[in-house]
Amino acid sequence: MQVLKDTFIMSLPLAAVIAVVVLFVAPLDDPFGYVRLTVGYIGVVLGQSLFLIGLNKSILPIGEVMGRNLVKLKKFVWIVFFGLVFGLLATVAEPALAVLARQTHMLIEEVHETLFIWTMGAGIGVFVGFALWRIVKDVSIKAVFAVSYAALFLTLLFVPEEFIALAFDGSGATTGDISVPFILALGLGVSATLSKRRNNDDVFGIIGIASVGPIFTVLLYGMVLSRIHGGVPAVGVYDPGGGESAFLAVVAGNVGNIMLAVLPMLAVFLPFQLFLIKLPPRELRRILVGIVPVFAGLLLFLSAIDFGFAFAGKYIGEVFLDAGRPPWFRWILLPISFVLGAAITLTEPAVTVLGEQLNNITNGRIKPMTIRLTLAAGIGVAAVLAVVKIITQADIMLFLVPLYAAAVIMMKYTPRLFVGLAFDSGGVTGGALTSALLTPLALGIAQAVAAEAGPGAQSVLTNGFGIIAFISVTPLIAVQILGIYASRRTTS
Repeated sequence: MQVLKDTFIMSLPLAAVIAVVVLFVAPLDDPFGYVRLTVGYIGVVLGQSLFLIGLNKSILPIGEVMGRNLVKLKKFVWIVFFGLVFGLLATVAEPALAVLARQTHMLIEEVHETLFIWTMGAGIGVFVGFALWRIVKDVSIKAVFAVSYAALFLTLLFVPEEFIALAFDGSGATTGDISVPFILALGLGVSATLSKRRNNDDVFGIIGIASVGPIFTVLLYGMVLSRIHGGVPAVGVYDPGGGESAFLAVVAGNVGNIMLAVLPMLAVFLPFQLFLIKLPPRELRRILVGIVPVFAGLLLFLSAIDFGFAFAGKYIGEVFLDAGRPPWFRWILLPISFVLGAAITLTEPAVTVLGEQLNNITNGRIKPMTIRLTLAAGIGVAAVLAVVKIITQADIMLFLVPLYAAAVIMMKYTPRLFVGLAFDSGGVTGGALTSALLTPLALGIAQAVAAEAGPGAQSVLTNGFGIIAFISVTPLIAVQILGIYASRRTTS
């Protein structure tokens, strides 16, 4: 009950913003829309609560025990290999990734949802293995980030522009409630046993490095897809929620995808349990039983998003650009997007996990709420920048290049621990609720802008995606500012 209570309280700012818009600012024409919103909200709260309960009983213990026992393999090549495998499997179970894949398929029918998910999961897996290699070989994390992002922005020169914003969004969506605790546990276990430094500086950074992988793999996916179809496939209409589909029909349609997300992790864990880990039967039963609420919560959460929450985001995005409203009315989206961005960040479980990790590592010097509020402010700003970019149809690179450049330059003045933490923070903030509400908001705005501008407008694919990209880069700056401030306060 405590988890449900906490989830409900954290969701109230989101509910308040949605209620104000659909009840007072722009009431819905169709009464069924209120049913969709109500069912969607209740389903999201209940689904996330069930998911978190199961997460703490199953997925997290699997990650922790794997992190502790991976070193028993002794040969480093096997440690890296299974880091890759478990990074992949933890990622394909991410709720936010499933949401993003659904949204992308809705716009480009040729994008296969399952293949898209596993493509991004492979990017995470490869770079998790690389991050573990970096820890053992004691390669400078600042050098890794500088080289990685230099190579990334060079690659962008050869990719269709329609897939650039999507690739950065994919990076944020792949690191959330499941993968973050799991991957951090792997990194902690390897760092504590195989790192040359044997200190806390190596704990953070693994998520930040892993987040680069999906950007590369989605860019590659976009290039291959464009080559196969002789160009970027036609972009369809974004219409979340399946129109008048019954909620149970939406649930039934999600069962197969949820099974594909959850079961592979068990399929790999159980042989490890049999031959390497050998947990006591009681503890193993607790983990296996815990998978049930993970499955049920994930199914309810994603179905509620499909049925109601995504509809809410799209509606809010479109209604402020309605032709019957004055031109200045659209700019009300800026304060709304700031509040939504900040509120969603405070509800993301992965952000809470990161805050607790930092509190433990700094022996309580930096409280969990400090990092949460820092990230909330950064994400609020990110949401505002994304809305400005969409309304003005500006090139996303005009924003991302200077923001990432600032983040890389700041590494010179930021303590090593906070560099890794900053880049990890950029990975954890684009969770399921972000994909559930802010991406539909952005796509709704982009669709309205395209309708208003006519044939010369940017496509919804190019202009609508990218909000998670902003959400992934502003924490790099915000957390490094916090690190510089904390360092100076300590030395003064």
